[in-house]
Amino acid sequence: QEELFFHLQQQRLIELIRNGNVEPALDFAEEYLAPQGEENPKFLEDLEKTVALLAFEDAKASPVGSLMDIAQRQKTASELNAAILQSQCLEKDSRLPMLIKMLLWSQQQLDEKATYPHISDLVTGQLTEGQSQSQ
Repeated sequence: QEELFFHLQQQRLIELIRNGNVEPALDFAEEYLAPQGEENPKFLEDLEKTVALLAFEDAKASPVGSLMDIAQRQKTASELNAAILQSQCLEKDSRLPMLIKMLLWSQQQLDEKATYPHISDLVTGQLTEGQSQSQ
């Protein structure tokens, strides 16, 4: 839980930096993240990388610019979701990615053997009538 809390606070700092709130970002880092960094060397390293974003005019183009990517937000969100699921005594990983892989594999197998309504858009669930993927 300590690591999750740090990552949530780190993400908050990243969002302050993303929005150009330099002074509030420094205050937040000093008040909330620095004490955690003093207690844990891994947190200190992550904090240093995050604060380094402030040294660059274009933080996204910096050597630590990956922290500004949507992937960083998704990583933090996934960690939070896993913790919530675990606290509810559920599996910590979502079943959706595995179900999508199974669906795509099944369609690929059917493509070789039959014509069927093919799911052409996984986001909307749109079907393509009487057509296989390989056509």
